[in-house]
Amino acid sequence: MAVNVHAVHTIPSMNFNRRRFLKSAAMASVATPAALWSKVPGANEDIRVAVVGFNSRGQDHIDNFRKLKGVRVVALCDVDRTVLDQTAAKLAAEGNPVATFTDVRKLLEQPDIDAISTATPNHWHALISVWACQHGKDVYVEKPVSHSVWEGRQIVKAARKHRRIVQTGTQSRSSPALQEAVAWLQEGKLGKIQFARGLCFKPRQSIGRVSSPTHVPDTIDYDLWCGPTPILPLFRKRLHYDWHWVYQNGNGDVGNQGIHQMDIARWFLGEKRVSNGVLSVGGRLGYFDDGDTPNSQIVIHDYDTAPLIFEVRGLPKSKIFQAPELWTKNMPEYHHTQIGVVISYEEGIVVIPSSYTEVVIQDNKGNEIKRFQGSGNHYLNFIQAVRSRRRSDLNADIEEGHISSALCHLGNISHRLGEKLGPPALRERLKNNEVATEALGRLLEHLEANEVDLIRSPLTLGALLEVDSVNELFYDNAPANHLLREYGRPPFFVPEIS
Repeated sequence: MAVNVHAVHTIPSMNFNRRRFLKSAAMASVATPAALWSKVPGANEDIRVAVVGFNSRGQDHIDNFRKLKGVRVVALCDVDRTVLDQTAAKLAAEGNPVATFTDVRKLLEQPDIDAISTATPNHWHALISVWACQHGKDVYVEKPVSHSVWEGRQIVKAARKHRRIVQTGTQSRSSPALQEAVAWLQEGKLGKIQFARGLCFKPRQSIGRVSSPTHVPDTIDYDLWCGPTPILPLFRKRLHYDWHWVYQNGNGDVGNQGIHQMDIARWFLGEKRVSNGVLSVGGRLGYFDDGDTPNSQIVIHDYDTAPLIFEVRGLPKSKIFQAPELWTKNMPEYHHTQIGVVISYEEGIVVIPSSYTEVVIQDNKGNEIKRFQGSGNHYLNFIQAVRSRRRSDLNADIEEGHISSALCHLGNISHRLGEKLGPPALRERLKNNEVATEALGRLLEHLEANEVDLIRSPLTLGALLEVDSVNELFYDNAPANHLLREYGRPPFFVPEIS
């Protein structure tokens, strides 16, 4: 089937009987000299790591790389001078002096850095990763690896072209418990898989609402913080962290937490590409603030093996728990799980909690029949692959990270192209699909328990999108294809890698 990215495909009335559900240029020319490909530390040499972006998750990068034998954290880069100076001073006091940078481009020019580890906001992930590959650096990049589908594919191409080791920050891939469980279940021990469901029932209170732009502290280089995105006035109370809930910089909880759960679910499904199609139902409900990503959402991916479902709940069990001191301790559950993966097989249920250190196998009556346990070191796995120069040694090669990140982006694209509908219309449009109907029913019950008026604040039924999973494009849908890529601003363009 030819892909026409210029034609607009109008989704009729989601007639699930008609077919199976969801298919029933700055630095772009930088060249890495061939000599750099072989200029890697030997078995007895230290790996010199620089950490980029560490106001939150990046602190874990610093701490864990410093614990590894034969690894030195030699440089830090952050656009927030206060965060940068405080962390550098702390390391110096501990006997680990580091070079400091606010501009990652200056950092990448340093010849005495072997690897870049980055936990910046999502809109910087791809650009830093591609630039690092072009400069002969290996990369550990946090999840999601990109802010759009096209960006993620460019990282994969850059890693291959420049022969770089690029690890995705999906730590579950280094868990022996999950590795052993995947192998055991793919032998057919519980029969065929019926569906895989990821969960993010995580408290998300309002980020507030401002009526005028918030002042960005002078210690932050806001131009560099924005990077590839437009420089706009800051219309939220906090610059840091709350960017997760604004599409310009983040990807909502589908991208923040969902990348972990959808990656695990896809791993158990044994699928190696993006899905054949996608549908979202969701909204930002229960409060009115400066965020624009859903706090309540269902994303359903159509795979040949079985459906992959991801569910977000940001509100607590019910309205009475919305007091700030009660919210975080009273979140809903599914199979006694709030954040994790639940996989249904013909002959049992698999529950994977968010710790990624165990997998519980149950029969269809809920009786435990087997348990896998064990934890791994994802940072160590990256360093081992840096030394061996074999990307096959990576537990979470960038290709895996790109595909799972793309699942997040596809779900959000469906949402952004959707239409607002009340509960009766939603039920009518989804009535021919059992998986969607069941998930919608539980979501509606949850929102009603939180006294959300779904007539005044309706959910959004996302566009039903068919996907060319080989070329990572939508069939016959120009608006959706347009959202697969972001185009940056000078000089912060993600290079197109041939």
